[in-house]
Amino acid sequence: MDIQNILDKTLPGLGYELVDFELTAQGDLRVFIDKEGGITVEDCATVSNHLSRLFLVEDIDYKRLEISSPGLDRPLKKAADFIRFAGQQAKIKTRLPIDGQKNFIGRLEGFENDCVRIAFDGKTVDIEISNIDKARLRPEFNF
Repeated sequence: MDIQNILDKTLPGLGYELVDFELTAQGDLRVFIDKEGGITVEDCATVSNHLSRLFLVEDIDYKRLEISSPGLDRPLKKAADFIRFAGQQAKIKTRLPIDGQKNFIGRLEGFENDCVRIAFDGKTVDIEISNIDKARLRPEFNF
């Protein structure tokens, strides 16, 4: 069983959402989790303990396991992410240019027909999710 499958099947049962994971060349396995209300240190410890045992049983090879929240600049990967965070600021980098542009910073306006709608500089553009290379929230601070 691969890591993605294990995480997809295990984390929701523990009450967490898999945001992303990465396995570095050095063998570090980083798992980014989230839940309603945010992630605490205790959440990270709980998931780490559970996954450590599970990965031993499933014979998943890694040197060090890190569990973390996705942070304020959370990556946006799935359609559900773009729907959930509609109305918030984001930075999107596309694989292929749209009207000569590959980098977009603006407000997410929704997701429809496999496209993310983002408003920026008085314009609105629809970006096919398959054309998104990277997307992250941009934290806003109101003082």
